[in-house]
Amino acid sequence: MTVGIIAYGAYVPYRRLKRAAISEVLGIAAGKGERAVASFDEDSVSMAVEAARDALRTVAPANVRSLVFATTTPPYAEKLNAALVAAGARLPLEIRAADLTGSPRVGLTALLQAADAVRANGGAALVAVADCRIAAPEGKAEQAGGDAGAAFVIGGDPIAEIVASASVTREFLDTWRAPGERFAHTWEERFALTQAYGPLLGAAVRRVLEEAKCTPADLAKVIIDAPNPRAVDELARAVKLTPEQRADPLALTVGQTGAAHASLVLASVLAAAKPGERILVASAGDGAEALLLKVTSRAAGYTQPRSVGRLIESKGDVPYARYLKWREILPTEPPRRPDPDRPAAPPMLRSEAWKFGFVGSKCTACGTPQLPPQRICIKCAARDRMEPYPFADRAAKVATFTLDRLAYSLNPPTVNVVVDFEDGGRFMCEMTDCDPDKVEIGDEVEMTFRRMHSAGGVHNYFWKCRPRR
Repeated sequence: MTVGIIAYGAYVPYRRLKRAAISEVLGIAAGKGERAVASFDEDSVSMAVEAARDALRTVAPANVRSLVFATTTPPYAEKLNAALVAAGARLPLEIRAADLTGSPRVGLTALLQAADAVRANGGAALVAVADCRIAAPEGKAEQAGGDAGAAFVIGGDPIAEIVASASVTREFLDTWRAPGERFAHTWEERFALTQAYGPLLGAAVRRVLEEAKCTPADLAKVIIDAPNPRAVDELARAVKLTPEQRADPLALTVGQTGAAHASLVLASVLAAAKPGERILVASAGDGAEALLLKVTSRAAGYTQPRSVGRLIESKGDVPYARYLKWREILPTEPPRRPDPDRPAAPPMLRSEAWKFGFVGSKCTACGTPQLPPQRICIKCAARDRMEPYPFADRAAKVATFTLDRLAYSLNPPTVNVVVDFEDGGRFMCEMTDCDPDKVEIGDEVEMTFRRMHSAGGVHNYFWKCRPRR
């Protein structure tokens, strides 16, 4: 059975932090370019939902039989984070779901495990990968890092066939973070470079090339992901890659996005790939994963409406101090309002389709869409004649808005808007990723899955709107 990628999606947050802005505040050497920054209301789950929804634009969620969510920054240490991703992406109840964490390498591990599941059980598998890593101020990781997500649907008749794969695993101490710690620790760089990343990446790449029976010269693009950029350069020299073969690592525009990085770069490369081309992807972390993909004829007819390049171009700056506030690294006085209440389990369960999937209702008697979902039609008063009506992918416009400068928020003022959806439906919600001073009636918006707040250790997810990207 030919198995590979049948659809893919990506998500790069709207906000960017210029590395020069970090330098100006801390008085340290400035790196070039900028990094992507998850907003105050985003985390690895919300970004994974965005990427998964993007990947499922051409694949019916009902066809997905399994889900793997890969991240090194899960919002919950004990709770299935993949269940939240499944709810946000509106996957069926009858799926197998799992979290993979602990290493940046797990992004590719998840993809390979999904391929194994499809070969064994058929159907399709969804891989969602996202990371929102926090690094200590003044450290290299703060400037080099970035936040993003990517997703792949794995199945038969792919646009990119998985031709070969290789895995190597070895215990060595390079980057680690104990439970309860916010910032990771890193061992001296030369040790990991010479004793781990170089040899292990090289071994995985050699094995995958041997299995695929091809040479480095046969490769159209090569994606090598390692915490130490020198390891990437040395491997590229060792296998004699040309500059044209090396994929853009997105270092100057997005940053190194942890578990999501190899997948994000792969999504970027696939957008320009041509049938017959071979793509090598390798990722390091306590060993290495490598796989070789061959682009099929199906790729010629596949279009990705929201490409990585488009997401990179759609951006707005964030000041360094605000970034520190969002990550709660810089303590600030909270709003003088009562703390938010912890979400309750029973109402969340009863309203799962609405809360996580943003599914309203539509009257079968008169055809009026309405949200939240209703039993009695607001137009014709028909009782219990409703059918589910998803709103998450429907375009909308701002009908009216107001600014609240006293609401509980890490990013005041809160922009509260009333939006009108295409084909009907009106809803009041919060607007995010916007400049409050530039919001106007008639602005086009789209819905986005966000973390509203956290209380009592429970993360409250729901939907906001944002300016159309």
